[in-house]
Amino acid sequence: AHFPCHYYYYLKMKLAIATLLAGSAAAFAPSANVQSSTALNAYEESEIGTMAPLGYFDPLGYITDEDKLIRYRAVERKHGRIAMMAMAGTFVHNNHWTFDGYLSPSADLKFSDISTGIGGLFEVPPAGLLQILLFCGFVELAWWPATQLDGDYGVRLGTLNDWEAQPAKELRQKNAELNNGRAAMMAIAGTITHEVVTGQTFAEQAAAGHFSPFGDGQGFF
Repeated sequence: AHFPCHYYYYLKMKLAIATLLAGSAAAFAPSANVQSSTALNAYEESEIGTMAPLGYFDPLGYITDEDKLIRYRAVERKHGRIAMMAMAGTFVHNNHWTFDGYLSPSADLKFSDISTGIGGLFEVPPAGLLQILLFCGFVELAWWPATQLDGDYGVRLGTLNDWEAQPAKELRQKNAELNNGRAAMMAIAGTITHEVVTGQTFAEQAAAGHFSPFGDGQGFF
């Protein structure tokens, strides 16, 4: 049977993507070359975020001492929290849930005028972006300082976070936060990538049933 040239092009593209995914999976397999002291491993196994099935996972050997582990865990936690907020914002904005009124009265720009995708960031006036950066800096340096590496700023929601009464709940909930943050980091990265490649927001892709980056019709692949 004779197939058009573009069929072979798309087939090769899909095979290339599958090969990259397989390579990525191999990269996340436990490495036999990671060498750590018994004392360090014992400490890490008891740390937040060290969970089955991988347990202590450092295939590239970045963690050389306890201080570095604590700092990297704090960075991961912070990025996970930002990513969770980003995904929540994606769902809200893609559904056109916006504030009433004007984002910039002087520019005659309403909140509802901002595009719902990643491109909307570049439609915010420079003064608005500066305000966002200044607020983030205030949170980072003063309100919830990044130098507090445990990430616990005393926010409690009654019996939902009664860690003093139920210590086991603290470990479970902190692990859940890290895992949700890890998922959110992958999700927001994928959402932005898909939008750049396909030109559709997450909501538009979901409505069309089109999650394929190949531009060869509707559907996943």
